[in-house]
Amino acid sequence: MKKAIIGKKVGMTQIFDEAGHVVPVTVIEAGPNVVVQKKTAEKEGYESVQLGYEDQAERKLTKPEKGHLEKAGVPFKKHLKEFRLEDCSALNVGDVIKADIFAEGDKVDVTGVSKGKGYAGVIKRWGAQRTPTSHGGGPVHRHAGSMGSGTDPSRIFPGKIGAGHMGCEQVTVQNLEVVKVDPELNMLVVRGAIPGPKGGVVYIKNTVKNIKAKGASAGISTNPQKASARVNPQKASARNR
Repeated sequence: MKKAIIGKKVGMTQIFDEAGHVVPVTVIEAGPNVVVQKKTAEKEGYESVQLGYEDQAERKLTKPEKGHLEKAGVPFKKHLKEFRLEDCSALNVGDVIKADIFAEGDKVDVTGVSKGKGYAGVIKRWGAQRTPTSHGGGPVHRHAGSMGSGTDPSRIFPGKIGAGHMGCEQVTVQNLEVVKVDPELNMLVVRGAIPGPKGGVVYIKNTVKNIKAKGASAGISTNPQKASARVNPQKASARNR
């Protein structure tokens, strides 16, 4: 079953697993969310649910937002996000979704807006190479240099790397493992890092990665350089004798 929830990044820390290994984790305040709207294939052409997160004062909402939430009969919410789930029929407007829809061991994709880095040059933004630092290179070692265009086509093609605003983009990190779930604290703990600053809003849903179960062990290799193919593991030419 496909699951999703809106949350907020709390920060990173580390925990110890059962084997005593240090695991870097990110703590997420996941929910509670309320179902604000439900779309059906008969009316809208597809099925989805819109979730609301974090209470908001009425005076801070626009009239369309206020009317939309009042029509649903739910408390005023600051963040709204639509998710296409496989079984939307199980949810109704007004239902509350908490962090316990996920369980330990689940694999999730986390989407957020990355930290803004301001105006950055081509070296920091794109990993470009510096110009030579000898033979009169001049004070332009971190500049973009020639763009390669001459009289024809007399322009720079779209998508060419260059200096500009870095960061502050939507980023999705896939296939993160849920390490711990605490429904009382509305807490999800996932292995690894997620995009955005502390306090940034993130969207968590089941991973789109198709993880296949590991099959039986492979047979003996025919490559004489591999130990599994040798009669004598110490001698690569033993199989050819």
